[in-house]
Amino acid sequence: MASTPQKLTGYEFFEKTLRSPRFILAPMVDASEEAWRILSRRYGADACYTPMFHSRLFSDPQHGAKYRADQWSTNKEDRPLVVQFCANDPETLLKAAKIVENDCDAVDLNLGCPQHIAKRGHYGSFLQDEWELIEKMVSTLHKELAVPVTVKIRVFPTVEKTVEYAKMIERAGAQLLTVHGRLREQKGHHTGLADWDKIKAVKEAVKIPVIANGNILYYEDVERCIQHTGVDGVMTAEGSLFNPAIFQKDRAMPPCTWEMAKEYLEIVRDHCPHTRHGIIKGHLFKVLHASLPHHKDLRERLGKANTWQDSYDVVLELRERLEEDRKRIGEDELNGEPDEKGIRKYGHWRCQPYIRPDLPEGYGKKQKDKKRELEEQEISTKKAKTQDESEAAVAAA
Repeated sequence: MASTPQKLTGYEFFEKTLRSPRFILAPMVDASEEAWRILSRRYGADACYTPMFHSRLFSDPQHGAKYRADQWSTNKEDRPLVVQFCANDPETLLKAAKIVENDCDAVDLNLGCPQHIAKRGHYGSFLQDEWELIEKMVSTLHKELAVPVTVKIRVFPTVEKTVEYAKMIERAGAQLLTVHGRLREQKGHHTGLADWDKIKAVKEAVKIPVIANGNILYYEDVERCIQHTGVDGVMTAEGSLFNPAIFQKDRAMPPCTWEMAKEYLEIVRDHCPHTRHGIIKGHLFKVLHASLPHHKDLRERLGKANTWQDSYDVVLELRERLEEDRKRIGEDELNGEPDEKGIRKYGHWRCQPYIRPDLPEGYGKKQKDKKRELEEQEISTKKAKTQDESEAAVAAA
């Protein structure tokens, strides 16, 4: 009778199963699908996460098969691989995790999603105050799964509570922790910088491997993050979407946008033809974001593209134009020299990070003032209504 393989834990799991990854592709809804993982591994990602899957939809007895066919695929070379779920019920999470436990190296619980849909669905970072529930979900997977459970979190406003939170998750059975150094409220226009000091504090407080997430624009940021925090590896989401070669150390310059777009489309054609076209277009607009503003007619054509071939034809034409731009403009002054803000200057034909524009002066204050004004108006209206009712009652008496 064959013996059941022993489930590895902590650093043994990190080193033997995950192969000590330093560069990790983040879980991204509609973005870290199989085709993008193939591309990312070609350019230096040591381990990859799937998109976040909804555990209830994934395991639904009636509609789960359709959801899985649309969302989930892998291949034998797609390792190390961590499958991520959002959940708010231990048994539902376990059912979903059981479906994939033989096709991945670990299952991750998402406690970091800050989006409104997560608030409405009661999952992700909107569970971070429900420690008893979190503990139950993590411990259930730890006890019942054939592979380790890992967890991805966001930080709290204080270092102390962040560390306490991380240690609770470790005690519950998590074998690896990814810490996104932003608060739940830091999203969209309010994204701001991730707090590496809080990540460092977590790393120093727990005994399991810790992965850092946040503030990665260039390869150099990966090294700076590891040096600052002492983490075991670094994860990036946006950084990869705008430059799939972000983890390549020895590149003198980032790749050309059209090169990455063309290679991704060819991966889709040759290996992942099931990839939804909406996902494909999402990737193309991000990879090509520096180039398309200079060729707006092609941006419009890409927006209207309905097939793989339509998109491929746009990329091929863009390649011709961008190569002409590069020959005409040259790269003597667009060689990656950073400006006063640390943003590297490259030609629009090269992959480069998306830099969020600065918010208008007083943006946050104006929003708060407006909110306060509305609240004061509401209070004033209620007071006036109460006074009118009191005067009416006196008159009636």
